[in-house]
Amino acid sequence: MSDSKSAARSELIFTLNDKPPLGQTLVAALQHMAAIFIGIVTPAIVISGALGFDTAMKAYLVSMSLLVSGVATFIQCRKIGPIGSGLLSIQGTSFTFLSLIIAIGFSVKGAGGTQEQMMAAIVGTTLICSATEMIFSRFIPFLRKIITPLVSGIVVLLIGTNLILVGIRDAGGGAWLLANKPDLYANPQNLIMALVVLVAIVIFNRTRNKWLRMGSIFLGMMVGYIVAAFMGKVNFGALSSMSIITPPIPFRFGISIAWSYVIPMCLLFLITTVESIGDLTATSMISGEPVEGELYVKRIAGGVLGDGVNSALASIFNSFPNTTFSQNNGVIQMTGVASRYVGFFIAGFLALFGLFPIVGGIFSIIPASVIGGAMIVMAGTIAASGIRIIATSTINRRGVLIIAISLGLGMGVVLVPQILNHFSPFFKSMFASPITTGGLVAILLNIILPRELKNQKIATDPNKDMLGQQEG
Repeated sequence: MSDSKSAARSELIFTLNDKPPLGQTLVAALQHMAAIFIGIVTPAIVISGALGFDTAMKAYLVSMSLLVSGVATFIQCRKIGPIGSGLLSIQGTSFTFLSLIIAIGFSVKGAGGTQEQMMAAIVGTTLICSATEMIFSRFIPFLRKIITPLVSGIVVLLIGTNLILVGIRDAGGGAWLLANKPDLYANPQNLIMALVVLVAIVIFNRTRNKWLRMGSIFLGMMVGYIVAAFMGKVNFGALSSMSIITPPIPFRFGISIAWSYVIPMCLLFLITTVESIGDLTATSMISGEPVEGELYVKRIAGGVLGDGVNSALASIFNSFPNTTFSQNNGVIQMTGVASRYVGFFIAGFLALFGLFPIVGGIFSIIPASVIGGAMIVMAGTIAASGIRIIATSTINRRGVLIIAISLGLGMGVVLVPQILNHFSPFFKSMFASPITTGGLVAILLNIILPRELKNQKIATDPNKDMLGQQEG
């Protein structure tokens, strides 16, 4: 047993296969719920708001996000055959796919499609692309050589910066308000609600109480929700028409495929695979389990396969791709409880909340500005995570060149979308995503650019340019 593994085990109260008493299990499960709840429901709320879904559809998607996350968490913790890691690894709706899903919805909406047709295209495209993660779960060592921290960091940074646009738009009142009532967009009330959430999150995040810090996003949004209610901006009347139970109906809205978004979606599943490897490795380490060797590789492969299977399951039940949640690792460290049996209770809570539409309804009527205030922080955090991942690489001339070209082209198609005017509709849709353009460029450059010799040093002379071309 390694020193790090021994140290991790010594700090644990309950290890992976321990069964804590019911009371302690429930407390630990509720602490995990506080850390993940907003993360699970926010993508459905943001997507619904951006695409103009009605309240009933929004509530249904929130319910399905919770229900599928519950089933997916059980699969991941229980490990069914080769599927799942068998660790206390929580599954939830992924933010990685958010902007691309919105783009698919807009493409269908632009062609005159209904909200049901938008969802059909989203779940159909996600379903066939989820096979990417299942396939690559069998080639973990090979994959890590292609998708290096530099590449994955660039993609995560592009995801975060692109989502900041969504957050800012919501802070002003949302896409629908901007398109239909631009005179009311970004009015003082909307900006005040967004600012209240933003300030509340900062205050909770900077307190010394670790539980307030961990729940800062959730608590900040609740403060904003209360303020919005007092301002008369929350329509509680919409809850009166909610049914008692939300039935999980497979492919409730049908199924279709947005072919021009298949390659971008597959790329995101590829990047998610690498992120999940990192999350699962961290979970294994803080759980006092091995982070090398046959058992470790088997768990990682099972966890990544579980990600892919659970994302396919999410598509079938009208939800969005799932992934492992990294914030739960912090809960494990703080509670000292790494027992995967806690995961069964978390799964049960999530599924139970998903079955009762009142839960989804409560979150579906949160004003867009409240979501926007939180989204700015969450999107910025994702972007910062990308920078942190990039920083783990050796940033030599080759690395700077890859970063520069990838970010330049990736953000360029967002800032000046007219650059794609002469592309065919298929390629225009595909490369309009900064994640696709920047991500594919990063992967391609990482493969074809020759690596520098280890004895070469990075130029530090301030008189030399950024890429060091004057280096002799």
